[in-house]
Amino acid sequence: QVQLVESGGGLVQAGGSLGLSCAASVNIFRVNVMGWYRQAPGKQRALVANINIGGSTNYAHSVKGRFTISRDNAKNTLTLQMNNLKPDDTAVYYCRVDMDGIAYWGKGTLVTVAS
Repeated sequence: QVQLVESGGGLVQAGGSLGLSCAASVNIFRVNVMGWYRQAPGKQRALVANINIGGSTNYAHSVKGRFTISRDNAKNTLTLQMNNLKPDDTAVYYCRVDMDGIAYWGKGTLVTVAS
């Protein structure tokens, strides 16, 4: 059983920055893909960014150039640095790990960007 715990959400003014962290209960060195998703009110959950075991990254168009995803296999941690935040970035952010064909999700952390 994989447990994921996100932290770092909160309220920030437009143009500000936040850093999210996701702590995994297992060794992630063999996890191929890890990612951040978000769900805004009234919308479906959508990919924000992901990173594979080789360090290759993929970003949603709306966050490209503003967000940076990284992983620390030694600390079993996935992070998301968010800069130049916009009100449209307001959402619950979820960490996801795919392992052995199963997708594991954290409970999410709320990010609110005030205009």
